[in-house]
Amino acid sequence: MNFQDYDIYFPHLQIGIKHLVNHISPFGFTIAFYGIIIGCGMLLGMLVASKEYVKCGYKADDIQDFALFVIILGVIGARIYYVIFEWDYYSQHLMEIPNIRQGGLAIYGGVLTAIATCIVFCKKKKLDFFPMADAGVLGLILGQAMGRWGNFFNAEAFGGYTNSLFAMRIKESIVNPSMINDNVAAHLQNIDGISYVQVHPTFLYESVWNLCVFFFLLWFSKRKKFKGQIFLLYLGLYGLGRFFIEGLRADSLMLFGTGIAVSQALSLVLVIVSIVLQYLFLKREKSEEKKE
Repeated sequence: MNFQDYDIYFPHLQIGIKHLVNHISPFGFTIAFYGIIIGCGMLLGMLVASKEYVKCGYKADDIQDFALFVIILGVIGARIYYVIFEWDYYSQHLMEIPNIRQGGLAIYGGVLTAIATCIVFCKKKKLDFFPMADAGVLGLILGQAMGRWGNFFNAEAFGGYTNSLFAMRIKESIVNPSMINDNVAAHLQNIDGISYVQVHPTFLYESVWNLCVFFFLLWFSKRKKFKGQIFLLYLGLYGLGRFFIEGLRADSLMLFGTGIAVSQALSLVLVIVSIVLQYLFLKREKSEEKKE
């Protein structure tokens, strides 16, 4: 096998891509696959959420109106979140803050913005938050599962060195140097005169986890005990998977002045919040059943 023919290769699975293309250029205008994939994920997520919302007896127009707000604000929130935790760099490069074409979106920023937007939207429209949140997270987690493949085409969001079954080998020349931490650099491989990183494909782990969460939530939506349970399960299950996967990442954003990955800390908080609120809501439901 001539490894130098491959930009990305999975050595133990013996599959790979010889020439990784991450954009198209119609009429000379560059469109990144990352943006295309994110856009498709948003559209599919909106359709799924809308269908679920209608199935629960609500109007599709309400969630579609909400989607128009949350898509725009979610991107802004994802960018602000990223910039905050990379402020040492952006404080010296203020003009780069609006430039998302070079990357720099953090999904948790988008998720938190989406939740806040939903709360405000429902309050303004006099709608019940939890049914919209239950439907919305079904679309959100599906969109997240798709969106991670944008990281694949950008050769980013990977983990530290591994030689496990799913180890992914990437030409160092196509990797952003900022993605290569000490662990990855210490295990650089040179094959036929070409340098490679060999890492965990954490984008793949998270995509598969998110897809599993989506199907579970879809199944459980017909069995939920109270309004808002799908939303809370999303927080807990996504947070659980992200907590472990983030521990493998080579490019984690860190809490200020610590070696703690901010996404791991937030994931742990969301898992705890999910468990506590579900316990309290289920306890309330049982109490009301006894009264009847």
